[in-house]
Amino acid sequence: MDKYTNLAGRILLALIFLMAGLNKIGGYAGTQGYMESHGVPGALLPLVILVEVGGALALIVGWQTRIAAWALAGFTLLAALLFHNDFGNQMQLIMFMKNLAITGGLLVVAANGAGAFSLDARRGAGGRLAGQGA
Repeated sequence: MDKYTNLAGRILLALIFLMAGLNKIGGYAGTQGYMESHGVPGALLPLVILVEVGGALALIVGWQTRIAAWALAGFTLLAALLFHNDFGNQMQLIMFMKNLAITGGLLVVAANGAGAFSLDARRGAGGRLAGQGA
């Protein structure tokens, strides 16, 4: 049962990034303007989309899962600090806390690897980095 739970957890964590990245493609100009209004160069938007969509797909299929989880965790924490730091605004505080919770979930994935249903496991790493025990 744990292998199914692990897969479901990876997919559920990935969905928010996949949807966000695809929505940024569809609303490119608006997202670029939003980033710039928070002091983040709009020229970084292609990298943001790559991290979100690429990281989400890597989590879903369980490929380079630890690296993807670390990258998404860092990205999510940075986004919380840059875009959701108005703690006087209840909605922004909730968004900040949501990002912290997602970061926590990603750190668990980074620590434990992809699990049985993953490309990492198929290549023999069992979802763990080479040289680490189960």
